[in-house]
Amino acid sequence: MSALHVYPVKSVAGSAPGAAAVEPWGLAGDRRWMVVEPDGRYVTQRQQPRLALASAESLPDRGVRLSAEGKKPLTVTVPGPGDPSVPSPVTFTAKLARTEVEVVSAGAEADAWFSDFLGTEVRLVHLDDPARRPLTPEYARGGETVSLADEFPLLLTTTASLHALNSLIAQGDHPDEGPLPMNRFRPNVVIDGTAPWAEDDWRRIRIGEVVFRVPKPCSRCVITTTDQSTGERGKEPLRTLARHRRVGDALLFGQNMVPEGSGTLRLGDPVEILE
Repeated sequence: MSALHVYPVKSVAGSAPGAAAVEPWGLAGDRRWMVVEPDGRYVTQRQQPRLALASAESLPDRGVRLSAEGKKPLTVTVPGPGDPSVPSPVTFTAKLARTEVEVVSAGAEADAWFSDFLGTEVRLVHLDDPARRPLTPEYARGGETVSLADEFPLLLTTTASLHALNSLIAQGDHPDEGPLPMNRFRPNVVIDGTAPWAEDDWRRIRIGEVVFRVPKPCSRCVITTTDQSTGERGKEPLRTLARHRRVGDALLFGQNMVPEGSGTLRLGDPVEILE
């Protein structure tokens, strides 16, 4: 395994630790926070590409530290009875693409930070109990759950497939947009040393001490066209994926994963294909 990524706030830049604990719903601290509209509807780079320009760092107490150019960093603690900034934590329903989940308000200061950054009224919320959000029934086994990720606990990509995709982009209508970096795809785990697209055939793998199911490939959206360093959008990779990696309406890159147990992932962990 060549890279590991944790994104504490959904659709915001995260960090690349040397190790991360695997929990039933994903990597520890991954996508436990989310920006929402006042009515609870989720906000991502799909609606607000500027979110790419903010960063979030997980803290040991499960809180998060927010930063962005031109803004004073803000430390947000986990909402709870002991948090003086949120005397009475407010629970309400957040609306993701196809699901709803009960979340807790992060408080007025965090709301103001993101509202000022995006130039529109939003709120920051926290998923205090990931066990309450079940995996999509079509792919779930035995009560599996997921945090605030779109559908599955973890996302895996391979460098060989990125190189292959960039070669196809170079031959297409917008070669000037490539080569694209891996951060366009916001993976949790990146693997080296495979053949291009080898991951399409994986169904179950072991990374270090943890075994994962690989239930389905990841269908990509407009976020992949967003330059994560500028927030600007182009045509790639969706134009090329539509030509070479389309299955039905889905444009595929990367594989979703569900942990079968707990443990810790570490950079350099060996990868074993089990099925």
